[in-house]
Amino acid sequence: MEYVSVQGADIPALGFGTARMGGTETRNAVETALRLGYRHIDTAQMYGNEDAVGEAVENADVARDEVFVVTKILRRNLAYDDLQNSFEDSLDRLKMEYVDLLLIHEPSQSVPVTESVRAMNELQEAERVQHIGVSNFSLPQLQEAEAASDTPIVTNQVEYHPFTDQSQLLEYCVDNDVMLTAYSPLAVGRRLENETLIRVGKRYGKSPAQVVLRWLIQQENVSAIPKASKRQHQEENIEIFDFELTTAEMDAIFDL
Repeated sequence: MEYVSVQGADIPALGFGTARMGGTETRNAVETALRLGYRHIDTAQMYGNEDAVGEAVENADVARDEVFVVTKILRRNLAYDDLQNSFEDSLDRLKMEYVDLLLIHEPSQSVPVTESVRAMNELQEAERVQHIGVSNFSLPQLQEAEAASDTPIVTNQVEYHPFTDQSQLLEYCVDNDVMLTAYSPLAVGRRLENETLIRVGKRYGKSPAQVVLRWLIQQENVSAIPKASKRQHQEENIEIFDFELTTAEMDAIFDL
């Protein structure tokens, strides 16, 4: 496993996403992922599966402090009291004393980010949260959150794959020691038959999906959280640490 190091945090570059997974499916998938070596698990209040993630981590033959657990606060829970109360509910569902990273799931139109960040900073002071971040924030919104926080915003989780342009955000993240976490890193499988991805994959004996994930984590300050309910796909996704793309190959994928 490779790691992204930002703001004093060492975060596994390849995580495991659980969006749109049901309870039993989530528990089984996370248990399998942990056995395969995943150590970065992403959930959210919105997903309705924090309890299943917590069960899987609890049942795993892995120490809690070896698993980097991320959850996110629903937009309707971003007011100060709502955020803190709903987070305690999240911890109860997860059966954990803390989470490694707490994110604002998406910006609110009604609650100032200063209010949400203040509540998150206090959770950090209480050692219920190790690190904080945001998700689905534009660059100006990220900068506003950073200005409001007493502690670093360690990540902005956004959709990122070869067919989306996040170059401006990524440049800022690299310059300011922020991690860009890529969700939907495989473009929900829509474009994996691309000729460039197939050609590069053949050189290394890898699938287009593996090429995309390698392309992502080979970029500075980028992590990726692909979702996969089947063991076969989980194994495929994690087998990306035995090859490295050339500069020309990286550029060719950037140009897609």
